Amino acid sequence: MKYSESIKPISYLKTHASEVVRDVCSNRETMIITHHGEAKVILQDIHVYEQTQESLALLKILAQSSGSIERGEYKPACEAFDAIRKRIAQKQVS
Repeated sequence: MKYSESIKPISYLKTHASEVVRDVCSNRETMIITHHGEAKVILQDIHVYEQTQESLALLKILAQSSGSIERGEYKPACEAFDAIRKRIAQKQVS
């Protein structure tokens, strides 16, 4: 997607609101709205927004994991799975 093709002034949004919403939803592309020639807001399909938020959450988890590894706050996978198996066994006995 080329952002240069998706930039519209706020006056366009005011006069074509329902068309803009329909286009953004059907094309799933982001539209940039300007005010006095300066980019101010974006319009985005809700599904694209949710996908972006999920991607950001995964990136945050990866960053936190990398930090844990750098600090030495981890255990080998076999130890982690053993601990999980013990928890499951304890719950089944209870």
